[in-house]
Amino acid sequence: MNFEELLQEAGGFGQFQILTLLLLCLPRLFLPLHFLLHNFLAAIPGHHCVIPHQHQFANLTKEEVLLINIPKDLNGAFSSCEMFSEPQFHLLLNNSHELTNISVQSCQYGWIYDQSQFISTIATQWDLVCERKSLNQATATFFFFGVMLGAVIFGYLSDRFGRKSMLLVSYLGTLIFGVLSSASVSYSMLAVTRTLTGMSICGLSIIVIPLGMEWVDIEHRTTSGVITSLFWSFGNMLLALIAYLVRDWRWLLLTTSLPCIVGIISIWWLSESARWLLAKGKLKQAHRHLKRCARMNRRKEFADKINPEILRKTAVAIAQKSDGNYSYISLFRTPVLRRISFCLGAVWFGAAFSYYSMSMNITGFGLGMYMTQFVFALIEVPAKLLVFVVVNRVGRRKSQAWSLILTGLSIGINIIIPTSLGILRLVVAIIGKGFSEAAFTIVFLYSSELYPTILRQSGQGYCSFMARLGGSVAPLVFLLDSIWKPLPQVAYFAMAVLCGSSAFFLPETLGIHLPETIEDIEKQSSEGKKQLHRDAPEVTPLQLS
Repeated sequence: MNFEELLQEAGGFGQFQILTLLLLCLPRLFLPLHFLLHNFLAAIPGHHCVIPHQHQFANLTKEEVLLINIPKDLNGAFSSCEMFSEPQFHLLLNNSHELTNISVQSCQYGWIYDQSQFISTIATQWDLVCERKSLNQATATFFFFGVMLGAVIFGYLSDRFGRKSMLLVSYLGTLIFGVLSSASVSYSMLAVTRTLTGMSICGLSIIVIPLGMEWVDIEHRTTSGVITSLFWSFGNMLLALIAYLVRDWRWLLLTTSLPCIVGIISIWWLSESARWLLAKGKLKQAHRHLKRCARMNRRKEFADKINPEILRKTAVAIAQKSDGNYSYISLFRTPVLRRISFCLGAVWFGAAFSYYSMSMNITGFGLGMYMTQFVFALIEVPAKLLVFVVVNRVGRRKSQAWSLILTGLSIGINIIIPTSLGILRLVVAIIGKGFSEAAFTIVFLYSSELYPTILRQSGQGYCSFMARLGGSVAPLVFLLDSIWKPLPQVAYFAMAVLCGSSAFFLPETLGIHLPETIEDIEKQSSEGKKQLHRDAPEVTPLQLS
């Protein structure tokens, strides 16, 4: 009896699975509170140079003081990074903006920031503007670099020590380092603690969906993946609300970190993956969790008859097909796994690269940043509901490829739409954001189905590593606008289309059992090729001509 048959006997989708999914929705709710926090944590409000000896301008209005001390840019706005070497009083007389032969210098005495929208951000805390602007943008890269390291660590440890225990470690680390980040006394301390927060929170990202799918039957795998993924969008909307209410960066970090306490408490009711326990030969624990599953799903007969000896046959069958020695190298051991890993790596990189490029660019669409954040989150809900329908009809492979390609095309269209057409740009951006989120939702589900149980978390760790590599690079690409204004958008467009196309080389997983071993992967691939050969129409010489 294989595990799919055991799960059918214990109940493939009942009260036990619903409780498990609800408990796993909590970390998905908390994830965007940190993953997209950079939008508000590092926001740069309007600013200009501090003007020395302001007492000598007591008889002038604020506008007049700025006029004689701060030059204007080509758009007629006061410069954020430059000031006149000396006050230009003649500008009050003729209001001339001819600045020929007038000495201009960078800010010498610091900056004054507009506090109408933010009380404090890390940019205003440590003056991460103008020449130091790249450091401000780098905070997102530090976070995603930590997530990248965490993907490797938690992917390996989750396959070795279990999903549940590593989920607890992830919660604890996120809480501790999140609180420490809010208490940072220097930029260096913030950079380190945000990196460690990213490393810790990655466990919540890569464990949730595989653990949920390992407890549900084939018919409800898509349901499981989409339900847990929906809570990312709800968390995204929650972030917009929290950021609107909390305008100081320290309190904002603390507010988004403390919910982990609820997650830590919820671990008490969560069951370890019986599928993983059997693969590791832990029969007694697998028996206990399967029995609990059967009882909650009101399968009393199965709960009474199941015992460790019955499970031993399943565990032995898995062990016979497995040499028991796995690492990240195993992801590239066989031809099929190699192709899967290379193509999935490209898809994850492209999905994250395009998603965070859009999620971290919430200005220039005619709405305030809080409303844009909320609208971008809201559009993810119908996108994910559409995923539920499409992946079960069209299949995983085509859905994955076209969702990412269409994301890129949406970005490309916005390159040629003038900035004056703010509403049209917003509509196209919202559509692109929907496709981007659909691509991310599918790839979580798809990669969990492609990798076998013995490598599932390692596979998710590797994929998450590639995604966070894309997430780390995405914020830095914005700096390319100094070379050519549309260059960042061109890069996002090209990467999404290229990476989306790589999904066409992946095998289809619609309606197949979750593979337990590497041998299952190779077997399913060969059976898929045979099926394609049987389904292919007979080709006659006339058709070839």
